[in-house]
Amino acid sequence: MAGHAIICGGSIGGLFTAAMLRRAGWQATVLERTPVELSGRGAGIVTHDLLNALLVEAGATTRDLGVQVTHRVAFDRAGATCARRALPQTVTSWDRVHSLLRALMPEGSYRAGVTVTGYAERGDAVEVHRGDAPPLRGDLVVAADGFRSAIRAQMLPQVVPRYSGYVVWRALACESDLSQEVRRDLFGQFAMFMPTGTQIVGYPIAGAGNDLREGHRRYNFVWYVPVAQADLDDMLTDGEGVHHPVSIPPPRVRGEVIARMRALAGRSLPPQFLEILERSEPPFFTPIYDHLAPTLASGRVALAGDAACVARPHVGMGVTKAACDAAALARHLDAATVPEALAAYSAERWPEAERAHLTARRLGEMIFEAPPGGPDPDGRDNPNMDVILRSTAVVPADGTLAAQARRNSS
Repeated sequence: MAGHAIICGGSIGGLFTAAMLRRAGWQATVLERTPVELSGRGAGIVTHDLLNALLVEAGATTRDLGVQVTHRVAFDRAGATCARRALPQTVTSWDRVHSLLRALMPEGSYRAGVTVTGYAERGDAVEVHRGDAPPLRGDLVVAADGFRSAIRAQMLPQVVPRYSGYVVWRALACESDLSQEVRRDLFGQFAMFMPTGTQIVGYPIAGAGNDLREGHRRYNFVWYVPVAQADLDDMLTDGEGVHHPVSIPPPRVRGEVIARMRALAGRSLPPQFLEILERSEPPFFTPIYDHLAPTLASGRVALAGDAACVARPHVGMGVTKAACDAAALARHLDAATVPEALAAYSAERWPEAERAHLTARRLGEMIFEAPPGGPDPDGRDNPNMDVILRSTAVVPADGTLAAQARRNSS
């Protein structure tokens, strides 16, 4: 069957859903709260064969998708290599993937500046509420509006994202601004630093305008840092005293918060990563949250992407998981009525969401696990180094890490 799907959220998950449903014969209207074109501020994405295949299935190209890396390497505090593992991947940017999918949207089907406040099912249809504007009516609503989804808040009000106890600092540096030594050490490979209590992940991505030429690329810096709840409340308060309860816009982060982070970096980071941070664009932070909805569907409403489940970024599955959600949803809608299709979609995708969620949580736990001899500030003796190197930003091959996370929480 086919009909009209209203997709709440114009980020990558929403665009993937729209593309997959259109290819299944559906009309898809995307509603995005932000009034301007979205930007990921250069955020990096590690791709997988599965994601690449789904991009093609959606109608996009994977040509010039990103930068090829061949190995993973771990550095110690002094900047020396302490582990190395072959693992070829393509690393790209949020902006590149979003632009590929955004180009697939027909004129008029992407509506920016629309704030979705809720929904109401009306027999064989569903209405989306848009503040003071008249409701928009369709056959299906897909919540792809992120982990703070207004649709999920109405559908499952008991599901509230929980703070994990640490934040991620992100920064982006232009290749041309870096020393030859750092470019030699970091570009061409996926790099990590993993002492007890913190972790860095870094890799090259394309430059502005998807420029993949050597010397024109950028370096994506990701640093996980523990922060107590009281300290987080302070970090989420801007210079005018306004507290942002979940996350703070990057321009509103106070200078003293960034200064404290830089002081910590100077005391603890390898020289290569310290140079990246010193020569980057203004860094910003995001608290890490957890949530997993107990179901991904109710009636004519489906949850997808981060609205359904947040897997911490260690597993690198946010975009791939959203793409898999979109493909499964389109496949089930092609074979059943909307309520039946959504129930089947939830039954298929929930176990996969749980596995990504738990695997990422286990990888996050490993940041804080010390070797038998005590904390390792130099990053040479991480007891989970091999697991972290081969499992970070990789589609989970089995449920081993998920099972460990489940046991640790019981």
